Amino acid sequence: MWSLEDAVRVVAARGRLMQALPEGGAMVAVQAAEGELELAGGVELAAVNGPSSVVLSGDEEAVLAEAARWSDRRTRRLQVSHAFHSRRMDPVLDEFRRVLESVTFHAPLVPFVSSVTGTPVTDELCDPGYWVRNVRETVRFADAVVAAEAGVFVELAPDAVLSGPVAESAEGVVCVAAQRAGKPAAQAVVTALGTLHAHGVGVAWDRFFAGTGARRVELPTYAFQRERFWL
Repeated sequence: MWSLEDAVRVVAARGRLMQALPEGGAMVAVQAAEGELELAGGVELAAVNGPSSVVLSGDEEAVLAEAARWSDRRTRRLQVSHAFHSRRMDPVLDEFRRVLESVTFHAPLVPFVSSVTGTPVTDELCDPGYWVRNVRETVRFADAVVAAEAGVFVELAPDAVLSGPVAESAEGVVCVAAQRAGKPAAQAVVTALGTLHAHGVGVAWDRFFAGTGARRVELPTYAFQRERFWL
């Protein structure tokens, strides 16, 4: 959708503008459904990650007070520098729009499901206003998972944060995390690839093993035909 140069400009500008905002505010993950919320002033719905997984964002005192109302549910304060997806982002929106209006948009080459609309999108991605909304509005992740209509999801992140909400949002899906906190990175990747392979996803094993000297071997047909292969 963007050239690499334009994409870098957009990403760098977004990070720079957000970090320039005054620190403060808070974000809290709450085990609750969107329909259960009745948010007071200073608190906004930052994300809907699953049927019973939301994130609140806004002024620190108001957000923490709202989280305290859910003391009978699981809550977790997120370790973030700013209260993203809340009105505290408003001061940078105009400048971010100007950056977006300076880059060249192209029609997307791959199918894209939006976490802004929660639906598949095409032409919307070429509108600078869409990406301003991406900064400010609620992340509708759960809706996007359902709209993707996929049987297998792969989470590319430092930890398996969204694998649970994915499985909760769409019945019968498989969500594989490429990394897990506390697990060696190489082991996590190989486990993920093996799980994907077992669920019928094509894996380019030749590329994965390139340069390692690995080779294919014939396996026994029956369990009682045993042959050792020493590493």
